[in-house]
Amino acid sequence: MCTVFIDAHGFHTIAGRTGIVEVADSPHISAMSSSKKSNTPARDGRIAENKKAAFNYAFEERHECGLVLQGWEIKALRAGKVQLTEGYVVIREGELFLIGCLINPLRTASTHVSADSARTRKLLMHKAEILRLIGKVEQKGYTLVPINLHWKNGRVKCEVALAKGKGEHDKRDTIKEREGKREVERAMKQRQR
Repeated sequence: MCTVFIDAHGFHTIAGRTGIVEVADSPHISAMSSSKKSNTPARDGRIAENKKAAFNYAFEERHECGLVLQGWEIKALRAGKVQLTEGYVVIREGELFLIGCLINPLRTASTHVSADSARTRKLLMHKAEILRLIGKVEQKGYTLVPINLHWKNGRVKCEVALAKGKGEHDKRDTIKEREGKREVERAMKQRQR
């Protein structure tokens, strides 16, 4: 059995056995959701980014996944209450799961829903892509790392990278490159004065 709700902002919410799904199927609802996106902290549609992953891993491939979320999580994501730095992706029984992604509930969250900020969230991908990733993750040194969360057509997507851990010398090279870029920028800035 499913129940359909329309909240104060005009969003349809379908509550069923598997959780809550937000639907924006009519044109005026889509327009309202796009105006909501402009109020988010990141202007380019990005909700959160895992900068630590770029420092610790070398990315081989990038994939975009859907994310199974509850209603309070969508509202918290709109407010930017998410942290990806400790997140990682595991494969269980042929499915992808995001672990360690913290979505902090808003203070105005419903009292009849128990909000678990660190719960395991399922990632949605085509079966063929998952099987190909399983083969690569089983190779030595490869892992799946969440890079960012972003909006795409009113839905939350998670970008996942097939990555290999960097050695200590690779991290030092990254720091040297970053410091070199900063010095060049400083010199250019002083030259313009």
